[in-house]
Amino acid sequence: MDKIPQVTVSRRGRSPLFLILLILFIIASAAAVYFYLQFVELSDNPQKVAQAEIDETVAKVGKLMFLPENEEPTVALITDPQALADQPFFARAKKGDWVLIYPNAGRAILFDPVANKIIDVGPVNIGQSPTR
Repeated sequence: MDKIPQVTVSRRGRSPLFLILLILFIIASAAAVYFYLQFVELSDNPQKVAQAEIDETVAKVGKLMFLPENEEPTVALITDPQALADQPFFARAKKGDWVLIYPNAGRAILFDPVANKIIDVGPVNIGQSPTR
């Protein structure tokens, strides 16, 4: 009988493709776990993300001007500038701008986060009826 040649496979030198695929799998798995944990956190507390964006906006404005101390502003995002077009304070406002209202200080601040500029600062009277 003829001898059957034996083929031996060496495991000491793995294919570079295998190592690349293994590294990509580990990175993809880590990213999936990270984003899943972020999703769970957001699902548990959706206000956290909104509050973080507000805090970031107030901090940016605080770097550009002195803000009233010991007062938390009421913050609003402008989504429809056309609805505010009849008010002179909002004449140069555009979608995506922020309004910071400090009722105790009687001040409103219009901020453009894209240009990182304060567009306007004006007085605000909340809860006071106009006198004639």
